Amino acid sequence: MVDLNVHVGSVQLNNPLIAASGTAGFGRELAAMYDLSAWGGISSKGVTRTPRIGNPTPRVAETASGMLNSVGLQNPGIEAFIRDEYPFMAASG
Repeated sequence: MVDLNVHVGSVQLNNPLIAASGTAGFGRELAAMYDLSAWGGISSKGVTRTPRIGNPTPRVAETASGMLNSVGLQNPGIEAFIRDEYPFMAASG
């Protein structure tokens, strides 16, 4: 079998497949559909010091060239991230 291990700094990943920032939230959304241990990693959405509810809807607009989005950094804040999201991400592989 081919060795797909890669290093990002001092962190070794099983393979180079990394979900892009923002597209997978904190990974829970993907976990319902995929075995996250098969992924190399997840680049989580942004986290701010304090919680942010984000921008009001609509947050997405279709254009002739594609789409625009403006979620507004919706996130639970760093304390909730460390308490609730990071343990899930770390345990996922």
